[in-house]
Amino acid sequence: MSRRKLLPLLASLAAVAGLAVAVLSPNTAAAAGEECRPDGLYQTPGVAVPYCSVYDAEGRELMGPDHSRRVIGYFSSWRTGRNGTPAYLASDIPWTKVTHLNYAFAHVNAQNQVSVGPDGPDNPATGMTWPGVELDPALPYKGHFNLLNKHKKQHPNVKTLISVGGWAETGGFLNPDGTRNASGGFYKLGAQPQATVDAFADSAVAFIRKYGFNGVDIDYEYATSNNHAGNPDDFWISNANRGTLWAGYEKIMKSLREKLDRASAQDGRHYLLTAAVPASGWLLRGQEAYQVTRYLDYLNIMSYDLHGSWNHFVGPNAALYDDGKDGELAAGGVYTAPQYEGMGYLNTDWSYHYYRGAMQAGRINIGVPFYTRGWQGVTGGANGLWGRAALPDQTKCPPGTGSAVGSTTPCGNGAVGIDNLWHDSTAGGAEVPSGVNPMWHAKNLENGITPDYLAQHGLDPANDPTDRLTGAYRRSYDSTLTAPWLWNADKKVFLSTEDEQSIAAKAKYVADKGIGGIMIWELAGDYRFDAAKGQYTVGDTLLTKIDEGLRGAAPYGNRKAAGVAPADVLNVSATVSGFALGDNNYPITPKLRITNNSTTTVPGGTKVEFDHGTSAPGSMADQSGFGLRVTAKGHSGPNVGGLKGDFQHVELTLPAWQPLAPGASVEVALSYQLPIASPSNFKLTFGGKSYAIASDHPRAGTGGPDPTSTTTTTTTTTTSQQPSCTAPAWDRAKVYNGGNEVSHGGKRWQAKWWTQGDEPGATGEWGVWRDLGAC
Repeated sequence: MSRRKLLPLLASLAAVAGLAVAVLSPNTAAAAGEECRPDGLYQTPGVAVPYCSVYDAEGRELMGPDHSRRVIGYFSSWRTGRNGTPAYLASDIPWTKVTHLNYAFAHVNAQNQVSVGPDGPDNPATGMTWPGVELDPALPYKGHFNLLNKHKKQHPNVKTLISVGGWAETGGFLNPDGTRNASGGFYKLGAQPQATVDAFADSAVAFIRKYGFNGVDIDYEYATSNNHAGNPDDFWISNANRGTLWAGYEKIMKSLREKLDRASAQDGRHYLLTAAVPASGWLLRGQEAYQVTRYLDYLNIMSYDLHGSWNHFVGPNAALYDDGKDGELAAGGVYTAPQYEGMGYLNTDWSYHYYRGAMQAGRINIGVPFYTRGWQGVTGGANGLWGRAALPDQTKCPPGTGSAVGSTTPCGNGAVGIDNLWHDSTAGGAEVPSGVNPMWHAKNLENGITPDYLAQHGLDPANDPTDRLTGAYRRSYDSTLTAPWLWNADKKVFLSTEDEQSIAAKAKYVADKGIGGIMIWELAGDYRFDAAKGQYTVGDTLLTKIDEGLRGAAPYGNRKAAGVAPADVLNVSATVSGFALGDNNYPITPKLRITNNSTTTVPGGTKVEFDHGTSAPGSMADQSGFGLRVTAKGHSGPNVGGLKGDFQHVELTLPAWQPLAPGASVEVALSYQLPIASPSNFKLTFGGKSYAIASDHPRAGTGGPDPTSTTTTTTTTTTSQQPSCTAPAWDRAKVYNGGNEVSHGGKRWQAKWWTQGDEPGATGEWGVWRDLGAC
């Protein structure tokens, strides 16, 4: 749970739209078409989305001439300078070193609309002004939104997104006076009728049009069936509805995707839909198979908060790899249980491979924290690492932890005073001891510098010993974990940090694996040394390391499958459902349902193949007698130092006596041990030919290997005006392949995949025919 989680007139459309259009050839901004859609991205039926306004002909995002990978910075609303602490404004952002900015946060208001609160001079988003800071007078609003758009005019390749939710505002929202309205937020919205969810999505579209954003980022923490997950202030609704939260999340995301697609078609520019997603294997066990990945342009893994003072296990905030010694996992028997094969699931590499099983590397970004987490009173471990630090009085555990929720795992003894500068707090305003500090403060501690800002942050070193700089904070670094930390042996304080060495290693990891980029929580935690003051302050040292590590990297991986994908696509869907709740979801035993939505029978004896991520051991089995087996393993055994491959490859055969007639389904009962994202890269083989399936949303005509390891030039494409309707009339008896065009009912239609007998305009959500408009 990071810092963001505990703190609290339509402008000229032409002008606003111009802010974010990348440097393209003249016709590209208006181009639309399948040729630019990213592999696996859901497309709203019947809508011609202008993907080429954001993506090139290989389905890779256009980010300007200097960036082939994303650098996404969260920019927080509350660093206004009004409370005596330093302001961090849009003018402080190093705009040439970022590609995307996520504004944190908007919320779901009491009317189920996207909102940043009532307008007024104290609204940081739309109303505030700052002495000496010049706003753009052409815009009808002030505040952060004005400054963001002012600077976007100077840096038109940088995209901005409105991030909705966050720790404090997933299940409610903050009132202007700082109190919290426990409205239910996303938890309640997902249970509402479809019309209410659609109205929310409509409000999101109106919001980004009004304020010049390029898309919407959803930070729902968390739609999991685990008990006591997320913000303790939301337990009243999250625990009571944990069996339906995931279905509600899917409904919200599908509606957003479709509404944004329709707005994109109207406005001639593709709007992004992204999400902040969990990294913890415990949370993901309660989130089914993360089926929302198909609706996302990309996702940002919150690969931090993997250890913290919510329990007594002392470990790194954001380790890149497992080291086989994680105290929390060891206590849970993970390393010794044979079914897990010694695999640790509290590290960035494991979470990346979880999502990689469902989507290509380029639609995944890993998260890095520009803040610390820490404990006091640590015993054992190596300079504190993998030691323990239980709160001495377990009757005083913070809400949501330890005895406060009836857990037998002790809550942690979180660091306080000078070791807790950012003062995480509950909705009632009580400080949560957690050792959370911006990295610029941690650098002062590391270097024995007593800074001049302690009083501004509510510390009183003259009268409170915990607020004084005492003892020495020695830096340690574990090259297997790729994690640094500070250890104060006098105070027995452990602070998990990030610095130039660890950030450079993570940037190299992203570059080497073809990953889309890096997300940062949050920009205002970065540091530089102020020689005039003789202390560290807010800067861009770590951001510069990311920029240096990713600038010039080869284009990111743009294909889901590792090998050659079939050129033809069958109108078949594959879904997984029937998960047990939370910790009862072990072993994981959902049903895989394969449905034939075409008009052609899939014969018995058809070979069905698919991949899942190496986040789970290659031991998947079925309980249906289909002979399911893992035929190729990307990884087996412990994952110390990282998982070796991306996929476990699975095969099964439809029984000879069980063909799939049109409209028919078959269910396979699966069993596996650790969470996986949606099984993907399906291939059906019969009659001597192989087919991809529609529910994988493959790019048309993109069979072939992922060219991640090659250096290619990212180019834009142009699309000429649609020709007059000269396509032949649709013939029910004829076989059509992806890309074939026909005329029917006064319109032109293009086949997305292999089809026979499917009438254009009558094929529903999984429709094979794309509407190209009237003849």
